[in-house]
Amino acid sequence: MPMTVNRHPRAGIPRARPGQTIGLLGGSFDPPHPGHVHITKAALQRFGLDRVWWLVSPGNPLKAEGPAPLERRMAAARAVMDHPKVVVSDVEARLGTRYTAETLRGLMRLYPGIRFVWLMGADNLASFHEWQQWGWIMQTVPIGVLARPGDRTAARCSKAAARYRNAMLRGRDSRLLTVSQPPCWCFINVPMVDVSSSDIRARGEWVR
Repeated sequence: MPMTVNRHPRAGIPRARPGQTIGLLGGSFDPPHPGHVHITKAALQRFGLDRVWWLVSPGNPLKAEGPAPLERRMAAARAVMDHPKVVVSDVEARLGTRYTAETLRGLMRLYPGIRFVWLMGADNLASFHEWQQWGWIMQTVPIGVLARPGDRTAARCSKAAARYRNAMLRGRDSRLLTVSQPPCWCFINVPMVDVSSSDIRARGEWVR
């Protein structure tokens, strides 16, 4: 099925210069919190990225319950993430994509001179094999995995980690990720902020 573009292809989509390496951190950000900020700054430093784009998704296909309105989550993300190298974007809503593979294809068409790196928390790596076309994603872009409290063991024992074990870079070689050919991924351990969106919602601090 062809991808539906809701508006002009570049309307509201971040600018990038050919040759840049940009990390993509996707998620519902429902709500965004200091933990997202922390892993973003760690990714910029450890992987040597030029920029990181937060891709605030319209909704998560793996979750039955929808998130808060996109406009509200975008505003909250911009309020919490204030960094000159980070852009908060609703590119998936603008491109009309729902799955990561679709989003990557759309971005690669729009930015042929840009090298993208997909960023995820270790919890996402544990369930990565449930994503649509996850093998294609692994074969297409480098993947940077950032450990969060309690997620290391499940991530390292995941189906994706087992299948692509030979493509894993050591944490001390993390800056090689941006110049390595896929499939390649790097798992880095960083001091993490032990906070999650679900915990914030459970405390009633964010009502959908």
